[in-house]
Amino acid sequence: MSQQPSPLYQKYIKRLLDILLSFIALIILSPLFILVWIGLSISNKGAGAFFTQKRPGKDEKIFKLYKFKSMTDERDTNGDLLPDSKRLTKVGKFIRKVSLDELPQLWNILKGDMSFIGPRPLLVRYLPMYTSEERRRHNVRPGIVGLAGVRGRNNNTWKKKFEYDIYYVDHLSFVLDLKIFFQAIAVVLSRKGVTLEGEATTEPYNGHN
Repeated sequence: MSQQPSPLYQKYIKRLLDILLSFIALIILSPLFILVWIGLSISNKGAGAFFTQKRPGKDEKIFKLYKFKSMTDERDTNGDLLPDSKRLTKVGKFIRKVSLDELPQLWNILKGDMSFIGPRPLLVRYLPMYTSEERRRHNVRPGIVGLAGVRGRNNNTWKKKFEYDIYYVDHLSFVLDLKIFFQAIAVVLSRKGVTLEGEATTEPYNGHN
């Protein structure tokens, strides 16, 4: 990869494309939204079909991220949530594998919280753990898919993920975004690297790379 950063694209063109494409996608995919909503409303056993969570965006500004909910809210006898692997439904597992759980983030893109392409927005509680170099991932809008997402997805180590994120920040261009977009399609179709083997979700970040 040898793309050079493009200030004009990053400042103006990228955002215009995000607005236009997210608006069109929301209209075209509305029937699919309804089907997924119905499926999750049934399989999630009353837990609802949508999941929201606060995430840090560009310049670490906190926003509310939207996703389709892939797990139930089932609890043990003590009232504690069961492990993710126990709450992940068959429908939820399928929408994760084909990345349909990310579709509601089209609304985040239209609002300006996110972009189609960019570093994935991580948890707010990770913010104090980042090094000054790792914090640079917030110099751009987070995305539905990023460079780390097409280079191993959840099978990458946290150190490698951050390296990819910083590379993206330093080389953001239309050509790089286009390459990530087409590589993301191939990754989704192959269904590889969605989760670590034996785990329902990726390992949490603990500040140690």
